[in-house]
Amino acid sequence: MRIWLNKNFGVSKSEFNGLLFLVFIIIVIKATPIIYGYYRPVSNDGPDLLAQIQKITITDRVYANTIRDRIENSNPEKAVKLFKFNPNTLDAQGWQTLGLSAKQAQSVINYTAKGGKFYKAEDLQKMYTISPEMYKKILPYVNIPDQPINASRKYAPFDKKEYTKKTLVIVDINKADSAQLDEIKGIGGTFALRIIKYRERLGGFYKKEQLLEVYGLDSNKYAEIKDQIEISNAPLKTININTATFNDLKRNPYLSYKQINAIIQYRKQHGNYANPSDLKKIIILNQQVIDKITPYVSF
Repeated sequence: MRIWLNKNFGVSKSEFNGLLFLVFIIIVIKATPIIYGYYRPVSNDGPDLLAQIQKITITDRVYANTIRDRIENSNPEKAVKLFKFNPNTLDAQGWQTLGLSAKQAQSVINYTAKGGKFYKAEDLQKMYTISPEMYKKILPYVNIPDQPINASRKYAPFDKKEYTKKTLVIVDINKADSAQLDEIKGIGGTFALRIIKYRERLGGFYKKEQLLEVYGLDSNKYAEIKDQIEISNAPLKTININTATFNDLKRNPYLSYKQINAIIQYRKQHGNYANPSDLKKIIILNQQVIDKITPYVSF
């Protein structure tokens, strides 16, 4: 065969020997499982092994049940004893004697410790730790002494309160703080803060009617308070319209963003404004707006 391979394929002697060795290795690998299966001893342990596994499983279950029974038997329920009691003064041990667990009893104690109180037996129903069954069982034994008059806080939120009637005062709305504004009959803390906030945005009030521009202060409210207010001659805060930036002018509630841009652009194109009449040259500024902003601008 070697001569034939050499003649037809040019296989040398060393290559032929290597080919024989490779064929031998392949035969050994293929034959090993067959030989091992032929000579391996036959075992009949399959059914026995399954039976042993099942036996171990059953034993484990029995052992687990035994341990559980021992645990349950080692913590028998405490003997329940019903007796007359005041839920406002009963301690944790007493609640447990009635049948509550330690955790449930502590929950009730925490409630009373924080100021909670039972005014009648039915109040026990509001405790989620007391089940309906437990409530029915202990209800006949609840004994809450009568509360002294005025000792109960139950109706405290509904006690009639006396309010001090505000006396009529005259307040300067350009100088008053929130406390002074609150003295005006018809003005509370909320309106006082709104008035101050709007006053700061404007730079001061120059007439009473400007209060109608405060959010929520309608004509009825204004009619109620107008005789209690006055306006001093304190100077208003003004802005120089020839040097003001966009941010300086935008705080004024009477000007829109478009109007502010128009004022600045006209100033850049035509120079400084000399007086309020120059503002009339801006098309989008009507006379009403000019009259409103005039007290707050300088030239």
